[in-house]
Amino acid sequence: MGLYVETRVRAGLETLWERTQAPDRHQRWDLRFTEITYLPRTDGEPQRFRYATRVLPFLTVSGTGVAAGERERPDGTRTSALRFSSAHPLSLLAEGSGYWRYVPDGDGVRFLTGYDYRPRWGRFGALADRLVLRPLMGWATAWSFDRLRLWLEDGVTPERARLNWLAELALRALAVVAAGTVLALRPAELSPALAYLVPLLLALTVSAALFAPPSPRTPAARRCLRTPPVRSRAPRVLHTLELPR
Repeated sequence: MGLYVETRVRAGLETLWERTQAPDRHQRWDLRFTEITYLPRTDGEPQRFRYATRVLPFLTVSGTGVAAGERERPDGTRTSALRFSSAHPLSLLAEGSGYWRYVPDGDGVRFLTGYDYRPRWGRFGALADRLVLRPLMGWATAWSFDRLRLWLEDGVTPERARLNWLAELALRALAVVAAGTVLALRPAELSPALAYLVPLLLALTVSAALFAPPSPRTPAARRCLRTPPVRSRAPRVLHTLELPR
């Protein structure tokens, strides 16, 4: 799989499964989706669904998918897999597949995903994917996993977590702008010692704004593992799913 993200959540396996498998819960924490709707199905068939993602205030792209899960496995883990596609002409993402794994680990669960997709628009799409979409998708997945972790471990709702992140982002940006303004407007008659000290303090301020650890109640992609510790294979159930059309 092209993208991999893993986090460890101190929560029960059943609770984590419910927060990730129920569409109304899933769409609250996953930044990649604005809406997820399950379609009617008969017993024994994979679950089909529709999804929508608001890319811009005036642009929403949609697609369809099919998913299947394994709640009971001999090793005590759980797995779900999906295939998805979008016929929307403005969707760079054409089709793809992925999986989630739930691995009990002491008082928590290792929750991990691997997925990949095919971009459209030929060479331009491949370049846009490599430079923009793929890094953005990796970051959005990791950020969302950490938002889910905060919800389960600390009771920080996804909506509150987003507000915390926006507020912290605004404070960091304000610190950078303020430091730049002070540097540009500092008096020319400063003593040599102060003339040297002011840029140093401003550089420290900017560094802190850019690189200081996020608040414990703010989601952060950096908290997630982005490279599999061992070579990871897609679950067998993924190969039983046909690409939705």
